[in-house]
Amino acid sequence: MPKITYVSVDETARTIEVPIGTSVMRGAVFNDVDGIVAQCGGNAQCATCHVYVDEASADRLDAARPDEDDMLDFTASPRRDTSRLSCQLTVTEDLDGLIVHLPERQN
Repeated sequence: MPKITYVSVDETARTIEVPIGTSVMRGAVFNDVDGIVAQCGGNAQCATCHVYVDEASADRLDAARPDEDDMLDFTASPRRDTSRLSCQLTVTEDLDGLIVHLPERQN
C-alpha cells in the first residue's frame, strides 16, 4: 500500500498506509489525523481538507480541476502554489511517499 506522510503545523510527521483508490483526505480521516476537517465529506465544496503538497512531491500530481481550483480561493489558511484539496487527491502507486503539510487552520 502507498504511504502518505501528513505533517502537522508543529512539524510532527505521521506516515500512514492508504489504500489505492482512497483519497488523501479519507486516509487522514480514517486514521484520526488532526488537521483535516472534511466537512463536506470529499465533494470539493468546503475547503476544510486543504493541504500544502510538499514541493518535492507536487510534480507527481495531476493539475487541479476547475472546481477544486475555485474552492482553493476559500481556504481558511492562505493559498499557496502547492495548495490542494486532499479530497481530490486519489492515492495511486505513483503517490507512494507523498508528503502533505497541514495548514494552521481549516475553518
